[in-house]
Amino acid sequence: MHSYRGPFVRGDVRPMTDAIWTFPVVILAAIIVAWGAESAQFYVARGVAFAALAWLQTLPEFVIEGTIAWRQDIHLMTANFTGAIRLLVGLGWPLIFTVAATSHFVRTRGHILRQIELEGEQAVEVMALSPPLAYFGFIWFKGSLTVLDALILIGLYGAYIYILGKVPPRAQEEAGDLPAIPRRIISLSRRKRIAAIVGLFLLGGVGLILVAEPFVESMLALAFAIGVSEFVFIQWVAPFLSEFPEKVSAFYWAKSPGKAPLALLNMMSSNINEWTMLAAVIPIVFSVSRGRIEGVPFDAFQRFEILFTMAQSFLAFLFLLDLRFRLHEAAGLFGLWFIQFLWPSTREEVMVLYAIWIGIELIRLVTGNRRPTAWGTFREVFRRSS
Repeated sequence: MHSYRGPFVRGDVRPMTDAIWTFPVVILAAIIVAWGAESAQFYVARGVAFAALAWLQTLPEFVIEGTIAWRQDIHLMTANFTGAIRLLVGLGWPLIFTVAATSHFVRTRGHILRQIELEGEQAVEVMALSPPLAYFGFIWFKGSLTVLDALILIGLYGAYIYILGKVPPRAQEEAGDLPAIPRRIISLSRRKRIAAIVGLFLLGGVGLILVAEPFVESMLALAFAIGVSEFVFIQWVAPFLSEFPEKVSAFYWAKSPGKAPLALLNMMSSNINEWTMLAAVIPIVFSVSRGRIEGVPFDAFQRFEILFTMAQSFLAFLFLLDLRFRLHEAAGLFGLWFIQFLWPSTREEVMVLYAIWIGIELIRLVTGNRRPTAWGTFREVFRRSS
């Protein structure tokens, strides 16, 4: 039987009481970092600012995955990695739509939000998801994740950051609807502005780093207290908690008029981060722990978990190819995730549904019923910035 042996000791009540202070600190730190990213987008490429934001927000997830990889538990390594991605796409993206739609419904007194339209430069994030997904097809085929694979995934992430860096910053005149603090920051002199943005990233980032372990440990203690199994905790509870900072930031933007694309940008950056850098951590830490370079082998069950996760992300990628995220697409991603979450034995049936829907979307692309706007926009953005 696979089990996770973290620092928490069953029966120790202190980690549970730590939730009283770690929970609000995580929320505050996430919002502070979000303010830094909102301010920074006017001086560096927006994607670069949000890639930095994603790094800070996913630090707890890297800590958990690295800890499990050090213990060489391949079963739980796979559970945590795939669970984190499936939660992000199957729960995070639909919740962004739900928050945006609810806010829109209240603000417009009854009008239903049918879709979220992404901005042109977000084509970079959409298209950047395809190379790691394609490479993971090779990883799935050979049934192992090696240090060489890790280096290639890191290279793909590096190429993504390089392209983001070529996109010009936002125009100052677009800053009118910013919250008070970021709006105040961008009005400062250059030296004070840089100091304020760096200060926000440092303050929020250090807060997240310092609180990451006690926060996760307090939630782990609570999970044990209510009887959640260790496998369920590693696949669903731990990723949900470790991804909590980015959910706070995303929902903070999703409820604001016109900010839903920003919320999706935050989630997309984290998704790319997890398919590349988080996956790269696994064989590197695993090899260091074993004292020699060694690949991580996957059995049939683990390979299916990876393929299942790839199918979900590929379907989400196809949804965004026309730079729109529609109501029925958000509902579909959530529904399919929720079914396999409640009834894990239905994963094979849900996999068939993913495959059918992917086939339908590919046919729509071939017949011209869905236009791959993101690809053309990506080429144009890259051409203008070259």
